[in-house]
Amino acid sequence: MLLIRSPLKASLFTLLLTFFAASPAVFAVQDVLETPSVMTDKADENLLLDITKAGKRLVAVGERGHIIVSDNDGSVWKQVPVPVSVLLTAVSFVDDQYGWAVGHGAVILHTQDGGETWTKQFDGNQANAMIIKQAKTFVESLEEELANASEEEAADLEYEVEEAQFAFEDAQIDAEVGASKPLLDVFFWSRNEGIVVGAYGFIFKTEDGGNTWRNIGPNMDNPDRFHLNAITRLEGGTLLVAGEAGVLFRSTDLGESWESIDSPYDGSFFGVAATGNEGEALAFGLRGNLFRSTDDGVSWDEVDSGTESTLMGASYDGSSGITIVGNSGSVLYSKNGGQSFTETIRENRLGNVAVIHVSKDRLVMVGENGVNVTRPNGNNI
Repeated sequence: MLLIRSPLKASLFTLLLTFFAASPAVFAVQDVLETPSVMTDKADENLLLDITKAGKRLVAVGERGHIIVSDNDGSVWKQVPVPVSVLLTAVSFVDDQYGWAVGHGAVILHTQDGGETWTKQFDGNQANAMIIKQAKTFVESLEEELANASEEEAADLEYEVEEAQFAFEDAQIDAEVGASKPLLDVFFWSRNEGIVVGAYGFIFKTEDGGNTWRNIGPNMDNPDRFHLNAITRLEGGTLLVAGEAGVLFRSTDLGESWESIDSPYDGSFFGVAATGNEGEALAFGLRGNLFRSTDDGVSWDEVDSGTESTLMGASYDGSSGITIVGNSGSVLYSKNGGQSFTETIRENRLGNVAVIHVSKDRLVMVGENGVNVTRPNGNNI
């Protein structure tokens, strides 16, 4: 079974595609969910998919469960122990101590010491069990409602019961496959509250720091179970989720309800980012498609990116500078809050997936060849 209906997290990496093309037994997902990541001196040179700040520390995650940290703005890196060896796709910190990382097998990891040590909080087996239980309860409630319905109400309810039964059966099939679906992004806005998103419409929320999670997928109108690739929170508090087939969702109540947004295009979004100004956001994805919103994601205007490279990750420098990275060494830089960009093509032509400003003059990006330290426009320092 091929998971990817459109490129997931990148057409950029053939490696990612092969991970998703596996049959249920291939790659022994359960084994890598229980096997610690192997320590290596080359972790900062291998595939990395996300980077963030934990106070002044940098934390990056990537293949084989690698998590690396730097306390000198990316000049020197140290790998830390991790209890799993799955591909890790995203990381989020709320302060210098509390952070979460997610990845394949729907794994969620947590640290309370700035990324020095990590524990597993959740994985795809728990996710499958949760969704099955929820789907079964929904079917039973609809069947009870149908048994007591009038003839006029029965026709519509019969259709709803049938749809709910299909969803229940799908959940059972998913569980038979195992912990096969990846989580693709994570965002926490406090030590207690956060949301993770992923493939086939996976979206879970916690209100106790990840000790327990609940499926909030039914709160989102995503019947085709499109992949949810990215989540962010704007200045002002609005949450935005972007994904496959141009889907965009916004929430003004911390994820309890979601509004579907009329998308400006029907290709996949791989990233959504705040610009630092209240209500402003950028969404980007395939073939250089780039859009900007100034009204909390309600409406979007196209921005001329000047590139046809797929765009993957963005960082705001705290003032008016924004850098976006993507395939084929493409680096876009804006000095005016995302209203316009200029492109630099890095000489090695390797793709980068995520980027972080450590100062207005220093940028750290991660991707195919691990860590790269550059200027904000992508030129080498």
